[in-house]
Amino acid sequence: MVEVNPSEKIRIKDIAEQAGVSVGTVDRVLHGRPNVSKKARIKVEGVLKQIDYQPNMYASALASNKKYCFHCILPEHDQDAYWSQVEDGLKDAITKYNDFHLTLYITYYNQFRSESFAKASQKVLQEKPDGIIIVPQDHNVTETFCAKLIKQDIPFIFLDSNIPEIKALTFYGQDPLKSGRFAARILMLASQYCKDIVLIKFMKNNRIASKQQEFREIGFRHYIQEHLPDCQIKELIIQLDGNRSYNEQLERFFIDNPHIRNGITFSSLAYIPAEYLLRKNRRDFSLVGYDMIERNVECLQKGSISFLIAQHPWRQGYDCVKTMFNHVVLKQETPRDHYMPIELLSAENYIYYSK
Repeated sequence: MVEVNPSEKIRIKDIAEQAGVSVGTVDRVLHGRPNVSKKARIKVEGVLKQIDYQPNMYASALASNKKYCFHCILPEHDQDAYWSQVEDGLKDAITKYNDFHLTLYITYYNQFRSESFAKASQKVLQEKPDGIIIVPQDHNVTETFCAKLIKQDIPFIFLDSNIPEIKALTFYGQDPLKSGRFAARILMLASQYCKDIVLIKFMKNNRIASKQQEFREIGFRHYIQEHLPDCQIKELIIQLDGNRSYNEQLERFFIDNPHIRNGITFSSLAYIPAEYLLRKNRRDFSLVGYDMIERNVECLQKGSISFLIAQHPWRQGYDCVKTMFNHVVLKQETPRDHYMPIELLSAENYIYYSK
């Protein structure tokens, strides 16, 4: 009998000698191929169990030449947008694993319309993908789609927004409640004392773009209530339907509320009020926004945005594909929920922030 030390590299030849079978038989057992007798299979599997054999799934996946198809359901977006950075991360990850015959298809939907998500999800389901990355929409329409995925045993990952009661494989994004509380703390420190705050909300069809923004607001309001109970929060709703220019909506608000010196938006569209402040040469206003997109950075440099809270969109996209690859191709277990860091960017440190 040949003794094999599990701590050393185990060769197929060693396994074959212990089991008393050919190398070809061991290879067929390891790769799940047919034409192996029951007796020989039992012998090989016995040796594998005895030496605690751990297969090199990476090499096996390369050798199999199997093709894998992943899909991502992503909000529609312009080139200079938060979601374009997420998409870059998705595509870069697929390029990295190109040797494994991975293909990624991206299907877009309108974040402000539930029927758009339902239509996109139905289209994706018909393609019978090996794994799906989802930016959730409304709870009900997302739950309906995910129930179908669970029934068909198709793994899915939530990106950006989480719905904990729907058991996704994992989640990549910020903790929105803590992010909102963090934003409140920063605005409080930046202004020393917030007597009045304007909460700028961007809506279309009377809806906010994502659940993330809604939960950030909840965390923000809770913090203000706990630490600044006398602070008044006024809402400025900016409609994205084109009925009135953004400038007119902002102009009317600041005419009616000239005393307000502090503001926040949980959207990546912070540049809209920030560019207005620049045009009006308002240097006495502290504005906190989200996401390091180009127009936000320009306003950060010029001082009309005091701070940006970043959440690594490229990393979210990249890691979603990486995790799905590990789960589907390498058969690795997936840890639950990957929370992105809540990073604060200013005019002094944003240049050191990168993907």
